[in-house]
Amino acid sequence: MILDSRDKTILTLLQTDCRLSNTDLAEKLNMSTSACWRKVRALEEAGAIENYRAQVSASAIGLDFHALVQVKMIRHSRAHLADFLVAVDNREEIIECLATTGDSDYQLRVVCKDLSAYNQFLEDFLFDLPAVDSAKTNVILNEVKRNERIPV
Repeated sequence: MILDSRDKTILTLLQTDCRLSNTDLAEKLNMSTSACWRKVRALEEAGAIENYRAQVSASAIGLDFHALVQVKMIRHSRAHLADFLVAVDNREEIIECLATTGDSDYQLRVVCKDLSAYNQFLEDFLFDLPAVDSAKTNVILNEVKRNERIPV
């Protein structure tokens, strides 16, 4: 999709505040509300806008343990990988899973209540998966920068 300057501005504004009304968005863009709505709808239909959501503060709801977990697989068969991916998708503690190159096959971002809860996650879940060879944990001490906005 080729974006014009108004498309880019719409994406930037909605990434900053997805609760902007169509009227407010149109006003900021100096457009009519109907033209603005058509532009937003076109961006949604093209997949440029995937969804709208609230960003929840993990610490505000008692989830104070954050870690990046590098997972190395022992078996790379399709069945084992499919089982691993389904299992990962079903765990709420795993908020992000990335297939990567390098020493590990997957990087997981895990959020849970505390160290004890994380240890239980490892013992009762991750180490029980047949495809998992090893997991290396890097505890997140401080989130220095988090930007979920895509530069447009």
